[in-house]
Amino acid sequence: MKVAKNTVVSVSYTLSDAQGNKIEESQEPMVYLHGGYDNTLPKIEEALEGKEIGAEVNIQVEPEDGFGEYQAELVKIESLDALPSPIEVGMQFEGTPESPDAAPVIFTVTAVADGKAELDGNHPLAGIALRFYLKVEGIREASKEEIVHQHVHGPHGHHHHGDDEGYEEGDQFSSHPLH
Repeated sequence: MKVAKNTVVSVSYTLSDAQGNKIEESQEPMVYLHGGYDNTLPKIEEALEGKEIGAEVNIQVEPEDGFGEYQAELVKIESLDALPSPIEVGMQFEGTPESPDAAPVIFTVTAVADGKAELDGNHPLAGIALRFYLKVEGIREASKEEIVHQHVHGPHGHHHHGDDEGYEEGDQFSSHPLH
């Protein structure tokens, strides 16, 4: 079987920056529904199209095809009084940028000092050219339900909350307006 639209693909990967510094290596294969469902980067899908189990691919993904360019305007300084307590570096929550028609953004707390927190709405890999080493570990036909839901179900895939053992209320981002 080959990687094609409506196949579930399991891929092990190593992610590095353009200088070859390792950022991340998969412990478990990444499993996604192939075929333009936004379950992985389009450049990854393009590189894996038509490949078979065991195929190895190296690709470089520029910021505009990856996690976008770094946007300084997505960095905010907020008073700790305006945020949930306690606040710690690394915490994430959903907020709305200043633009009235902007979509919600996930902000990461990057610093806390002097009664204020620095919040960064950029993806941690924004602005970085990335190199992916990919190895196809498995391919199967997607179920009708996976195609309808546009994502993988089951091991290493998505579980719906009602089906998720271990899912607890509160396992989601909270929303706070940002100024």
